[in-house]
Amino acid sequence: MQFCRCAQYSSTAVVTLVLTVNDARTIILATAKFLDKSETVFLLESRGRILAQDVIAAVNVPPYDNSAMDGYALRAADCAAGLSIPVAGIIYAGAMPELLQPGTAQRIFTGAPIPQGADAVVIQEDVTQKDVAVDSKAIVINVGVIVKTCENIRRVGEDIAVGDVLFAAGHRLRAQDIGLLASIGINKVCVTAPLRVGLLCTGDELLEPGDAPQAGKIYNSNRYLLSALLRELGCDVVDAGIVNDNLAATETALRDLSLLCDVIISTGGVSVGDADYVKQAVLAQGKLDVWKIAVKPGKPLAFGSVGDVSFFGLPGNPVSAFVTFQLFVRPFLQTLQGAAVRDFQQVPARAGFAWPHAGKREEYLRVTLRQEGNVLMAHALPNQGSGVLSSVCRADALLRVPVGATFSAGDGVDCLLL
Repeated sequence: MQFCRCAQYSSTAVVTLVLTVNDARTIILATAKFLDKSETVFLLESRGRILAQDVIAAVNVPPYDNSAMDGYALRAADCAAGLSIPVAGIIYAGAMPELLQPGTAQRIFTGAPIPQGADAVVIQEDVTQKDVAVDSKAIVINVGVIVKTCENIRRVGEDIAVGDVLFAAGHRLRAQDIGLLASIGINKVCVTAPLRVGLLCTGDELLEPGDAPQAGKIYNSNRYLLSALLRELGCDVVDAGIVNDNLAATETALRDLSLLCDVIISTGGVSVGDADYVKQAVLAQGKLDVWKIAVKPGKPLAFGSVGDVSFFGLPGNPVSAFVTFQLFVRPFLQTLQGAAVRDFQQVPARAGFAWPHAGKREEYLRVTLRQEGNVLMAHALPNQGSGVLSSVCRADALLRVPVGATFSAGDGVDCLLL
């Protein structure tokens, strides 16, 4: 996803300007500095962790020439159709073979070392066995089979060679990466220490899942949504739970989290209502650099600091919280982790609907994607409300509509894969 560069902004107590998405990201990411803290963990515990150092291979993979198939190790020059070749031995995986004498073959199994003197492996389906004497066998190369030098041999270091940089610092380890590291004998890796992210949800109207329904109350989905998103990034979540709509309680929760965490995230209470106390509570202990962004969903987003700890105040509507987390919080946290920033994968599509009304905010529409002939079509989900979390679950992508843009059905659009 491409974002434009913009001018640098000076930090003030509070910014009231409504910023574009690009400008807000520039301000936010300009403050993100890698928190250079690392630890060593066992490889079996490293999935999802971010490498703090380059990983350089100290061994070759394979460590020796070995057979890619079950068959017979021999010299290609000795292979002529109809010629009887005595079998002089057998090589199992993990065994050390004897020297191969010219004009002979050795039975070999997949993964077993190639004996010195052999330059090819003929697969067992391409030969015919025959008994020469008691406990003595020979093979005959089948008619039409041509055995080539190096055939069915996996050469030393053809996968990984000593000195290869397998993964650079900042790489987030996946299951396949862990398997590769194990293949070169690594059992521990140096990774960045997990970020400690404080999470608080504000609102007198919130109930915890499992509580009995109450009139005028709603279940707190944002706590679970944001906690899951943070854990997907490998963060340790310090959960302050639900904070009532009360200035003193909000200030206390923020102050307590600032003593424990690298970043604080709140949800709800960042608008301009009489019961929205987050802005006041932050300014009492820190500053705000961003408060309003020209984005839909998600205009009331706050970014600043509580003491020396970075702070994000996300909107209370769950779709707004999800979209603003992906656009602003995720790349910020990745930078602090020393990880490569991975934005949405952007794919071109054709609109399956019209968008005739130019908006004053950059909009992110939840759409499904469907291949129709040779064209990828984007279809808007029917309810685009910022409280309709089911639209995020059903969507394949977010369709980005720039400020002031319109389009007709069939026009090209950019979609950001979820």
